[in-house]
Formats: sequence, C-alpha cells, structure tokens
Amino acid sequence: MVSIQSIPSTPSSLTHIDLQWIVKHREDRCTLCGKCTSVCPREAIYLTYRRQRMPKLDILRKQRGSEYRTFTGVRQRMAKANRCIGCGMCASVCPNEAIAPVPNGNDARVRMMQNEKGEAATRGGRRNVRYSLLDKVMFNRISMLTDPALDAGRHEFELNTLLGRVLAPDEYLRRKLAGEWIPPVREIFPFVIGSMSFGALSPNMWLGLLQGVAYCNEVLGIPVVMATGEGGCPPWVLKSPYLKYIILQIASGYFGWDEIIRAIPEMQCEPAAIEIKYGQGAKPGDGGLLMWFKVSKLIARLRGVPEGVDLPSPPVHQTLYSIEESVMKMIQSLSMAWGFKVPVYPKISASTSAKAVLNNLVRNPYASALLIDGVDGGTGAAYNVSMDATGHPIASCLRDCYLDLAKQGKQNEIPIFAAGGVGKNGNVTQNGMALIMMGASGVHIGKYIMQSAAGCLGSERNRCNVCNIGICPKGITSQNPKLYRRLDPDKVAERVADTFMAIRTEMKKIMAPLGRSQSLPIGMSDAIGIEDADAAKRLNIKYIC
Repeated sequence: MVSIQSIPSTPSSLTHIDLQWIVKHREDRCTLCGKCTSVCPREAIYLTYRRQRMPKLDILRKQRGSEYRTFTGVRQRMAKANRCIGCGMCASVCPNEAIAPVPNGNDARVRMMQNEKGEAATRGGRRNVRYSLLDKVMFNRISMLTDPALDAGRHEFELNTLLGRVLAPDEYLRRKLAGEWIPPVREIFPFVIGSMSFGALSPNMWLGLLQGVAYCNEVLGIPVVMATGEGGCPPWVLKSPYLKYIILQIASGYFGWDEIIRAIPEMQCEPAAIEIKYGQGAKPGDGGLLMWFKVSKLIARLRGVPEGVDLPSPPVHQTLYSIEESVMKMIQSLSMAWGFKVPVYPKISASTSAKAVLNNLVRNPYASALLIDGVDGGTGAAYNVSMDATGHPIASCLRDCYLDLAKQGKQNEIPIFAAGGVGKNGNVTQNGMALIMMGASGVHIGKYIMQSAAGCLGSERNRCNVCNIGICPKGITSQNPKLYRRLDPDKVAERVADTFMAIRTEMKKIMAPLGRSQSLPIGMSDAIGIEDADAAKRLNIKYIC
C-alpha cells in the first residue's frame, strides 16, 4: 500500500506529512470506478491522468536510462481547504478495498498547520481528551441478599426520575388541601437526549430521533424525552401529540420562538419542559453559531432569518442583567405562558459559580430544576482552545452543588441534571449511574446518541468532526439533501430504541447488586469508589485500591 501524494507547487506548500490524515491507495486493486471521489465530502481525492518518468540505472553502463509510464489513478489534494478528514467514506464505497485514510502520527506538526489567515482552529464534535474520570468509578457496595430477590433479569425496578420541583410531603398535602398551586412534575427516564437543534441536525436525523423517542414511550413504556436545542422545531411537531416528549429550549438568540409562541393556542398538549440556555460546557461564555452552510430555506423560515447567513447567538441574554433577574423574569414569564403547568429550568456551564445559581433557584418557587453542562460536552462548532482548556469538569461541580443542597435540606426538592462527556468512551450507563450516585437526578447525552443511533464518525482523534460546516458524510448534521438523504430515519429510530433498551438493562444490572429496586439511587455515594485518592477526596467518595 502506498500513499497517494500530490507534488507541491512551491517549497512552502503543504505535503502529505503535514496533514492529519493520509490517504493510502492500492493501485493494483483500483479499477478506476470513481466511487471514492464522488462521495468524498472534502473533495480531498481526485482522479487524474498523467505521464510519469521511471528512472532506470544499469550498473554496467555509464549513462542512465529512463522509462515512462502512463499513470491513471487517485491522488490526494494538499490544500487545507481540501484536507482529508478521515471519515472513511472512500473505503466504505470502494468495491476492491483499494483505498482508506490513515491517521498521521505527527500530531504536533498537524496542529501547527491548522491556523490560517489569522483564524484559530475550530472543530465540531467533542474535545480531545482521551480519558474520563467517570470510567474509573466502581460500584462496590454489594448487598448479600440480592439473589434471587433482586435478580436483574426477573425483578421489577423503579428506574424513572422526576423533572420538576418536588415539595416536601407536609407542604404538598397542605397545598393540595388548600387548593393552592402545586409545581408541575414530570416522570421521565433519567437518560435524556440532550440539546441538538433542528438546524444543527439534519431533517432526517431529527425525525429519526423523534420517531425513536415516541416508540420508546408508546410501545416500550420507557418515558424518554429529548431536548430541541436552540432553533425550535418543525411547526407540525408543535401541534402534534408528540410535543409531550420534547423539552423546548430558548437560548440567547431566541431562534424559532416566534413559531413556538404562535403555536401555543393550537397545541394538543404541553411540552415536557422549557429549558433556558445560558451556557454549554464545550464553549462556556460563548453564544451558539449556526454557520451559513446549514441555513437552508427551511431553517431560515423556521428561524425567521434570510437564507444563507450566519446565525450567531449573543454570549448572554441581552434582555437580562444577571442570573437573579433571569430567575425572576424569564422563569416566571415562561411558566405563565403555559399556565404554570410546565417545568421551567435553566441550563448553565459548569463553573465555580454554579452553586450561586443553584442557591438563587432554591429561593424561587417557579424554578423546577438545574442542568449543568461540564467541560467534556459536545458542540457543533467551537474553537479548540475553548474545548480543550475552558470550563469545569462535571463530576466535581455536580458534587459541590448536591452537597450544598444537602446542607440546606433541599436535596430532594430541586433536581440537578448533569451533562458533558457521558458515554464519551462508550460506557454510557456506567458514567450516568456514577453521576446519579453523586447527586444527579438524571443525565443528558448527545454525541453518544449520534454515534450509536446514526453512526457518527467523529472521534477524539479529530476524525471527521466537520459538524459545523454542513458536509457531514453520513447526513447527520447536514442540510444538503444529497447528503441527509443517505440517512434513513426509520433506521435511526430503531437504533434509538435499541440504545435505550440496552441502557435500561444495564441500569438494572447496576442496581440489583446494590439492593435497590424501589427508587433510583440518587445521591447514594456510599455505593461508589474510585482508585484515584485525590479524586476520592475531592468528590467525597470512598478511595479503593
């Protein structure tokens, strides 16, 4: 196998060793069908025809000779705009296994070549961290009375959690007898499909997720909900009975909310909840950005903007002065819009100020929950420096908030949901249950669903990861019909259902040895331990070795 290099035009041009992915080609196997070049999203390879000189040296003669051959085959482009992203679509369509991308081990050189024209490197997908603290957590409090009373395969388990402010029993009875307002509460599955907007995701991907969520609820009896992200959702969804499975997000750009407000009188049911986004873990302090590549005619109509323009969201809600004002104004006004029948909660980036936000929510009777997004969270577009070096790990931030609530005796009143890197190495249930035992009422998962349900190719080694520019080779994050028609919504829905059935089974396998079946083990930190002494001390859990 040989690399298919292109001759640089000048000494300062890039070479194949400067690129992150090198395309390897077997000339003896290639039949020049052209399938690989037709599916390449970056046009990184091309068919070419040229005359090549083949030097020949006869050791018995003083002069060199030359032979020539006609080369017809595939070559790799060296321009940064056409660099290979390692998606492997060429290998997937090649009938002869003649071509495939190979990662370049010269990582330092690759990073140096990323910046161009003063623009810092950006990427879609998750940050480049190759380990996860949550993967080290072990469930080590084992009940000796679990077999067969709590056998995971035969016993019934209470796996659901609550979204909404939970009143103390005496306060609930007092309000009920007095006919006073009781905060709305939803019973949901603790693994929530996190915020990915209709615009960031393709129409087929979004429809597949919705079909899968509806199947989980109506056929499997798993009350899964999904969040929309900023940008609203298709108008027909707002007027359908499926709205009750959806968390509507409002962010600093307010995109899509004109359609939502207009649809309120015609809604058949209330949404699962309203999420107010102030920040996300992968790029805390930054607003969202939907690049013009993805602002199609449909997306432009839903968001009320011209077609083909960048859609940046401000870093903060420009109509609000502080988080205290937000707790007073936005949460109450959005609660009022749905007659105080829908839970309303904020989403914030994990940071050292998360406890201050939580304490403000505790004092507001209309705040229903808090979602904290850690530094490992995914995104469709962010600067590398934001993803790699800005933010706060979710485990310690969540733990601080939960222990602070416990000191106030409010740990069962305001549910905390955690997000950011759950399942980044495939251990989605282990990661989620570890966070639940640290104090979370549930977790949000995004990239894991994209990888398991739709076959997302993005990886921690920056494979593919072009979610932000609309050339997703699988059609997951593209608004180009030629690309997103590759994705079958029915197949996505089937994989969503399979994923949540698998998560449910693994939850039972974790809860059974602990001797828990009647309730989710929220805050059951005495059941977990970790081999890292410093992490154990920081998280206030057992150190094991």
